[in-house]
Amino acid sequence: MQFFDHYTSASTAGSGNQHFFVTEAPEKEYTGRVFYRLDVEGTYGFSLLFSNIIDSTYANGAESHKNRLCDQWEIRSARVALCDSANISQMPNIEPLCSITFGGCTAKTVMPGEFYTTDEFELTVAKNSYLCLELTFRGREIPYHEEAQIPVFRLTDGEWRPDRRMPLPGMIGCRRQVATRLGFIGDSIIQGCGTEPNSYTHYAARLPALLGDQYSYWDLGLGYGRANDAASDGAWLYKARQVDLITVCYGVNDLLQGFSVDQIKRDLKTILTTLKANGQTVVMQTVPPFDYGEAHAILWREVNRYIKEELAPLCDGVFDVVPILGQEEPNAHLSRYGSHPNGEGHRLWAEALAPFLADVLKANE
Repeated sequence: MQFFDHYTSASTAGSGNQHFFVTEAPEKEYTGRVFYRLDVEGTYGFSLLFSNIIDSTYANGAESHKNRLCDQWEIRSARVALCDSANISQMPNIEPLCSITFGGCTAKTVMPGEFYTTDEFELTVAKNSYLCLELTFRGREIPYHEEAQIPVFRLTDGEWRPDRRMPLPGMIGCRRQVATRLGFIGDSIIQGCGTEPNSYTHYAARLPALLGDQYSYWDLGLGYGRANDAASDGAWLYKARQVDLITVCYGVNDLLQGFSVDQIKRDLKTILTTLKANGQTVVMQTVPPFDYGEAHAILWREVNRYIKEELAPLCDGVFDVVPILGQEEPNAHLSRYGSHPNGEGHRLWAEALAPFLADVLKANE
């Protein structure tokens, strides 16, 4: 897509299609609003990237799974505005909103399996501004992000109510030159579940202040995500292939969903070799602690040994999250800051990862 030749991520909110919902009436119009904190300042052109493909497997995969194509549906209108803050419990004053278009049209028919973007629109962004996106849409089966950690509302009976059932963009694209495009792919821990919603205290969101705004940051973390999902080389890994440096952190859900150690190893190696063959800088992260039982802990230790010893020569660095997030041995498999680390755990993670990534970036200059 030419989109990636011009636009880089302007928000560190976790992104992607995690699930789909079925509407009550396909012919009825629904309206939703979502708020993204922007990491840029100044006047830029923006474009929003969407897809109609489910990126990852949700829960046990009984309802929604990787690479599932959603049905045809329609965006009836799209509008944007900037606001100073976004409170998850109430609707901020964000009028007026300005219409944005798709190929010059205010409406867009979304086809199964389609990647698509908005036309460029210009915004003058102040520090810590929020972008509000309002979509009016209709159709039967529509992708969404069930565990979104940002404010999402639906207009119901004339009132704005918290409701995640609206399609979300996969990237808030900004026409901005950056030194390096950084990306982070993994599961709910990478997405930031466990931190306060809308707090932007997960580690990816903390990195801009630690590494600098000469880089862009795209968080591709999704709840329930597995290495097995990304290894299928579908829409999720396609997006990960569009950055210059990508960190990979998988394994928790693969272990908990019963994948064998051998399968997890194969999937991690497939992800790594696919990204390296694409010419990217790849940092592997070890599998985080997750309050595993003893049986899972044995498997967890073997997967982490494999990452540190056998995958290390194939990538540009291995960052071990266990000393930061895990308890003291012999209980390193138990999380110190919650199975989904809280803001303190993510703060320590970011502060340790930032100099590590700085060294990797310097080595690749």
